[in-house]
Amino acid sequence: MKQMYGQRAYVQSAGVKNDMEVDGFSVAVCKELGIELARHRSRSFEEMQEWGDDLSQFDLIVALSPASQRLALELTRHYHLDIEYWPILDPTGLGETREAKLSAYRQARDQIRDRMVQRFGPPTADEG
Repeated sequence: MKQMYGQRAYVQSAGVKNDMEVDGFSVAVCKELGIELARHRSRSFEEMQEWGDDLSQFDLIVALSPASQRLALELTRHYHLDIEYWPILDPTGLGETREAKLSAYRQARDQIRDRMVQRFGPPTADEG
């Protein structure tokens, strides 16, 4: 998001769980587009709040899984903000070979990128 739209909006990445490092296949396919994820760590909604990000300050939450959509709806039921669910392929566990796995991750990456362009318009920041 930041690479495509720069500092146009405040963006924070969160999930249902925070106990996982970013998958190596995700790192690899994003690196193909010049996006650095190697040091990115997932955090939970609760951690965001502990670190000072008040969910009521956001305008939009994009959920990429039914579980994250349910949690976002539960945590924000008293706030006025939009929650959108983007059904994106979950590539974990797909493919037998390294290339097949990378292909599944590329498909998920491209689905997310396409949804961002559909929702927010063409990229405004330099892409490399």
